[in-house]
Amino acid sequence: MDVPARTPTPAPVRLRGLGREPRARYRLLVQGRKKRHRRARPENPTLDDAARVRDFYAHPVGRDVIDKMFHLQGRSNRWVDNPIVGGMRLRTLDRLVRLFTGHELVPLVVDLANSEPHAPDPGEGQPEPTWWKEAVFYQVYPRSFADSDGDGVGDVGGILEHLDHLADLGVDCVWLSPIYDSPNEDGGYDVRDYRAVMAEMGTLDQVDALIAACHARGMRIILDLVVNHTSHEHEWFQRALADPDGPHGAYYFLLPADPEHPDQPPNNWESAFTGPAWRWIPEIERWVLHVFAPGQPDLNWENPRVRDEVVEVCRWWFDRGIDGFRMDVINFISKPPDLPDGHELIGDLLQVAGVEHYFYGPRLHEYLRELRERAFERPGSPPRVMVGETPGIGVETGRLLTGADRGELDLVFSFDHLESGSHSRFEDYRYDLEWYKRYLIDYQSRLGSNDWMTLFFENHDNPRMISKVNPEPEHRVALGKLLGTLQLTMRGTPFIHQGQELAAVNQPFTGIGDLQDVEAHRRFRALVDEGASEEDAWAQVLTSTRDHGRVPLRWDASPGGGFTTGTPWLVVHPDPGFSVAEQAADPDSVLQHYRRLIALRRRHRALRMGDVTFVDPERVGFFGWFRTWGTQRIRVELNLTDEPLTLPDHDPDADAGLLLGSHTVVRSGTLAPYESRVYRWPAVQQGLGAPEPQR
Repeated sequence: MDVPARTPTPAPVRLRGLGREPRARYRLLVQGRKKRHRRARPENPTLDDAARVRDFYAHPVGRDVIDKMFHLQGRSNRWVDNPIVGGMRLRTLDRLVRLFTGHELVPLVVDLANSEPHAPDPGEGQPEPTWWKEAVFYQVYPRSFADSDGDGVGDVGGILEHLDHLADLGVDCVWLSPIYDSPNEDGGYDVRDYRAVMAEMGTLDQVDALIAACHARGMRIILDLVVNHTSHEHEWFQRALADPDGPHGAYYFLLPADPEHPDQPPNNWESAFTGPAWRWIPEIERWVLHVFAPGQPDLNWENPRVRDEVVEVCRWWFDRGIDGFRMDVINFISKPPDLPDGHELIGDLLQVAGVEHYFYGPRLHEYLRELRERAFERPGSPPRVMVGETPGIGVETGRLLTGADRGELDLVFSFDHLESGSHSRFEDYRYDLEWYKRYLIDYQSRLGSNDWMTLFFENHDNPRMISKVNPEPEHRVALGKLLGTLQLTMRGTPFIHQGQELAAVNQPFTGIGDLQDVEAHRRFRALVDEGASEEDAWAQVLTSTRDHGRVPLRWDASPGGGFTTGTPWLVVHPDPGFSVAEQAADPDSVLQHYRRLIALRRRHRALRMGDVTFVDPERVGFFGWFRTWGTQRIRVELNLTDEPLTLPDHDPDADAGLLLGSHTVVRSGTLAPYESRVYRWPAVQQGLGAPEPQR
């Protein structure tokens, strides 16, 4: 179902293979709508129990809630299109839910929907070009990128020494995971001092040198901003412990025990890292909220002094020359003041009780607008990017957070696409690229000129996508090239995680002792405590551990991979043929393919800002599209399967316009397993022009 009728929607276009009137889920934006900052925002109708399911699904929050529920159950959202289901009143649905689950659910999600008065405004005309829409971002996990001093831990000096690798790759913006001073309970995402550099990472002078070196190469640089929580060793928290009733006590959620239930925490919220989200601190007789690790107490953004502190941190780093922030779990910053219990059924579905109260909190939009106005858009400042990591956010709520007319975030990382079907990261299964194709077509079909999306498969919190799709070694190179082609030629901003350009895969860790991931250790212990055998617990942890994405980068074929002269902080297993040096010397490597893809993207604006039109989306295993910008027209064709695939409507002359292919041998009309091709279309085409200036 589309967004509410009162909201302007893109007109459907003809998709090859679907006829003149494609189904709504394949409607596609070809021309966006030019934004107008001052026009009235579309509003959502208020819902009550007399509303129908279709009305709830027409609401942006309602649509995301239903899509999430169906996704978790492995069911299609087309159930809502059923006249019986769609016409059901919410009061009837509530009775049915209570009958089968014993839980009251509908009033909660209706209240959540009614908390959002606005619908996304798709805008008018073409999207406004910005540097971050046209850029290729590259995530550096500093601890694992390169070690310059032999202590086994990657550092800023190592990044400086290897910065030319990123420049040669064609990267436009470098994103650094946290380098701030930290006790490292959670890999630096527990910040002890926002204005100091972690001792093992180097010095502030080196960071200044890195900022200057990136700019000298025409690259930008952004940092991680972790402000949902701090480390319990942060000065603010230490002052709160010293005087919980003083000014800094109000920086956090420090609550006394209930006299009638002194052993029970203030609510039933759970940590994302398993266990309760509350820790009792006996020396001050208070409970402290931590939705992640116990040493990561949540900041109370209701306190204006907290927001002032965050603004000052941002300004301090902007004055040093950085170009923006990726903002860690930024959608969690607004918690309802009464901190209500989480819904038991939602907690079972999401495996984190209480998250429904703060994943899209009551003052989230207000806080983001304030931060942008006060820190990111000061008079005379250069354009800075505001990228939000937003777990649990769906397509429509993501549009509400990033709309160009709203003055909040520029981009969001939402994560529904990282697991196909009803699977979770903690399951050992084969990821379905056909499922991702359907997800991506639906997502793109809902975007207007006010909207833009991120394109990513991996980051420091997830296993490697090649291993999830097909771990067979014979497909590794082809899959690495296919995923890169998809990411770098689709409409949106690509984020490459270090190692993707080398076709990195999951590691053969041998036991829990190999891992440094706090989440993996806590999950392993929780599973064993719940009765699982250590063998079964390890199997789940091995599948899901974040350390797969954190293994040190391999620079050469030496035993330590050229990462360090010492002992790596995380075990490095041999991986012949997949180091930077080896792949740089191989013209058919995944690394060389990434370099060509990024160069192609820079050469053709159609691949950066152009419209997208999908080709034969109903054809299982085939994924194809056109990118169009003015006279430029480029066609992309992918085989999503491990079997040969006949191309639909293949023009024999098309091969003459082949710009880039993943395979050295091209069979006309047939794609090899996981083969990808990028064509100039038609084969003889004018207007592609000379390469554009870098960055």
